[in-house]
Amino acid sequence: MTHPYEGRPNRFYWRTAVADPGGFGLTDLWRPKFKLTKSTKFITAGSCFAQHISRRLVERGYTWLDAEPGPDYSAPESKRRFNYGIFSFRTGNIYTAHMLLQWVRFAFGSDAPSLQPLEKDGRYYDPYRQQIEPDGFVSVEELMASREAALAALRLAFTEADVLLFTFGLTEAWIDRATGHEYSSCPGVVAGHYDPASTYMINHPLGQIARDFRDALRIVNENRSINLRVITTVSPVPLTATASNNHVLTATTYSKSVLRAVAGQLTESSPSIDYFPSYEVVTAPVSRGIHYEGNYRNVTAGGVDAVLQHFFCAIEGETGARHVRSGSSQTPAGEPETDPDVICDEVILDAFARR
Repeated sequence: MTHPYEGRPNRFYWRTAVADPGGFGLTDLWRPKFKLTKSTKFITAGSCFAQHISRRLVERGYTWLDAEPGPDYSAPESKRRFNYGIFSFRTGNIYTAHMLLQWVRFAFGSDAPSLQPLEKDGRYYDPYRQQIEPDGFVSVEELMASREAALAALRLAFTEADVLLFTFGLTEAWIDRATGHEYSSCPGVVAGHYDPASTYMINHPLGQIARDFRDALRIVNENRSINLRVITTVSPVPLTATASNNHVLTATTYSKSVLRAVAGQLTESSPSIDYFPSYEVVTAPVSRGIHYEGNYRNVTAGGVDAVLQHFFCAIEGETGARHVRSGSSQTPAGEPETDPDVICDEVILDAFARR
């Protein structure tokens, strides 16, 4: 060998790994750092894209820990409407590492929720998970009791799980000036009122995101006998809207680039953290945009299939192209392109665009 690029396997060269096989022939994209079996206890959190993974885990017989399944007497469709069974605990979307850290601190007692409930039409909304009750809570007491149940579920999930699957979603967030706590969305969007004197927007920087994520894991691992293993992903879903001064397209590129860099740093720095390339499967040039619907934002059902076939092929030891080529982005006639049951808190912002 005369240099490090000579004689490497095909997966290390663009022509042989990407150009020649094409979008439906991609193989060997991910080699998991740790063994994952059907008895591995998974928990999921993060952006809306994480919901696809948890549902497919259950469908394929893997162990997904639902620490807050909801009332036994409720019908499945009612539970989903009230955000049970969406993630492993009823927090709604956790779009940022800072929000993950915030929830972990609340759950394990190193901080306490202090933001006041938001009000709208005589109902009360939890500022840390504003869309968890579609019509709000009837009283502050009911809101607090529900939050305590979620915190108990967080403690259970993080102490019992083997692997956390976390999908990074956003860098933009809204912070309360007095407490430093992060709102689940800007006050005034769902409930309450926006006051720039008390609330400001932050675009979390790369270094802080990585520190927040590591701090969250440190607190979790201090409450476990062995370290939690983590698989991170980056949501391929663009921003619905931006509060920055940038065009939403460039704001999306910035946000996703930062999050992908964070995921890479975390993976390189820890044997307990891995990265699964769902973002690349959907957004790579070789896919030619076929995994997006006509709005260039929602990922098609076929796109989700392609992503998750790469995931399951990797953990089940399958690397052949035939296993991944079946993930076409074409959906059968009469079927919806996207999953109507996937709940994405951020999409409410689209209602504020001028028509």
